[in-house]
Amino acid sequence: MTAPEKADVLRSLDGWAESNLLPLLKPVERAWQPHDLLPDSASPGFREAVDELRARAREIPDDYYVCLVGNMVTEEALPTYHAALNSFVGYDSPSSADAWARWSRGWTAEENRHGDLLNRYLYLCGRVDVRRVEQTIHHLINAGMRLASDKCPYRGFIYTAFQERATAVSHGNTARRAMALGDASLARICGAIASDEKRHEAAYTRVVDQLFALTPDAAVRALEYMMRERILMPAYYMFDGRDPDLFRHYAAVAQRLGVYTTADYADLVQFFVDRWGVADLGPGLTGEGRQAQDYVCRLPERVRRMDQLDARRRLQPQTRQVPFSWLFDRHVELLT
Repeated sequence: MTAPEKADVLRSLDGWAESNLLPLLKPVERAWQPHDLLPDSASPGFREAVDELRARAREIPDDYYVCLVGNMVTEEALPTYHAALNSFVGYDSPSSADAWARWSRGWTAEENRHGDLLNRYLYLCGRVDVRRVEQTIHHLINAGMRLASDKCPYRGFIYTAFQERATAVSHGNTARRAMALGDASLARICGAIASDEKRHEAAYTRVVDQLFALTPDAAVRALEYMMRERILMPAYYMFDGRDPDLFRHYAAVAQRLGVYTTADYADLVQFFVDRWGVADLGPGLTGEGRQAQDYVCRLPERVRRMDQLDARRRLQPQTRQVPFSWLFDRHVELLT
């Protein structure tokens, strides 16, 4: 199938999207807003509340803030993700009433709160160099993202399903770590974002469910392509103006803290292979489709073996210290 033919399949699902995607968006009146989770700037007790927030923040180690800033920078590149999502189905009207277009706008509106919330928290906490963080966001939006879908909407939706689940894992783990460090307010912030990401993951997973049901050969080949390319985080091109390996350093800290790990990636692959019934695809697959099926079904075990090798290496870790401009050039330990 050509990319335009795949886009036609998706557009034919507009009625399905009306019934199965739009209900996953929360009405604005019921949705949390960043203001709900931060000190109220109009309250007489605002300064005291900020002082309490900053006192809790002082007890949290720098490596946690590397992960939190990296997550926030990822969320703030939303203009890139909105443009990519619209390109999957071919919508360019900002006011289309089609279900896909309304989903795109509604999803973007919900996602917009994530970066706003983390950005405001980081501004208030006093632990990070806000200007350096802002420059990193600016650089990332300028740079775009490595989607590797080659204009194929099937690959694009597979990528998005993976990313929503990955970000849910990452924000969920930062929430649990904040709670373990004694900051329940910060845990609620990260947990609220993780909850949104789980709903969004459910939506994009349902889309790919439909692609496997309608066009299994094209769907499994698209999945194989994305797995061979390896799903990279959308902030892969993050840059602070100084460190050309900033994403790799951020990811290494996240791996060491257990915020997002190779094992998490293996779990993601296994989840989607099972969810989309890849092993059970039978009649109707071409030779290339069967080869794709075989590759994808073997992949989780291969990734787990890689993680086991990494785990053995971590038993005798070699570390080094890397300065992060986000933290006023304070050094953070990385596994090498």
